[in-house]
Amino acid sequence: MSDDIQNNGQFLVGQWRKGINRTGPEVRAILEARGQKMDSRPTSTVGSIHEKDIARKVGMRGGVVAGVIHLDLFPPLMIKVFGQKWFENGSLSMFYTYATLHEEELRAVVQVPPQNGEDVQVEARLEAKDNKLVARGTVSVGNPKENSYLRAMEITSNPREERRIYKNLEVGYEPPPEEVLISAAELKEGAEFREDSIEWNLGPSPWGNPIVPPSITFRIMRVTPPFLPQGVGFYGATELRYHKGPVKADVTYEKRGKIIAVGVTSKTEYYWFDSWLYEKKSGDLIAEIRHMTRNMKAGSPLYPEL
Repeated sequence: MSDDIQNNGQFLVGQWRKGINRTGPEVRAILEARGQKMDSRPTSTVGSIHEKDIARKVGMRGGVVAGVIHLDLFPPLMIKVFGQKWFENGSLSMFYTYATLHEEELRAVVQVPPQNGEDVQVEARLEAKDNKLVARGTVSVGNPKENSYLRAMEITSNPREERRIYKNLEVGYEPPPEEVLISAAELKEGAEFREDSIEWNLGPSPWGNPIVPPSITFRIMRVTPPFLPQGVGFYGATELRYHKGPVKADVTYEKRGKIIAVGVTSKTEYYWFDSWLYEKKSGDLIAEIRHMTRNMKAGSPLYPEL
């Protein structure tokens, strides 16, 4: 856990942490040496951007760390900035701008909010040690007047005839609801492969059970197309918002989701989804995610001209 957070008067600055390519060969090798298998599934028909050779073919420096992995750097700062109420009714909204490699160092930075603010939103970012901006966005607590970083963005779709990778993905697609649960044992076992943790992830919390960190919350709330895309995928943006949080270990939830946009840029195709996590027993809405995944045109058999 980060315990050396600096306050320069304008920003709270977290510790430097090594990025972890959690679905890449580095972690796979560690698990295989222990006789364990990586819990992962294919994300495309043409390979993973977390694999060095695949990533370099589409113009990356090597196998990259998924942006959502870095979201675990924020909770230690959220405790300092907003206290435990952030985990109950707070948000974290990030647009990814630079892909890091395994063990490259980065840190979270959060603007110092006004004192005693109940409904507050401030700037936040992730930065690499070489001064690259890894992600930019906002964090908030309560119900601020301003839109979050991602909610302030215009999200557009392109007609089906302009799409190749996602030609058959329709706006409004909803996968069946799914029951999900993360055990306290899973949180402990996976802690070494998270970029940061807080004590409430690993043991009792103010809400009783251990709480689930952002990267794992994303994993259980992710919405994917009903087919494997023919293009190397990577994450473009993620927002996590707690409505009646936190998300707790050993509690059964129901995930629901919907595709809200499908589009094209000069180099990629993309889709956005919204998903919601409801506590199974009470029916309460616990958390919400908005997320964008991109797929590279380069390397896709559907774009042979590139």
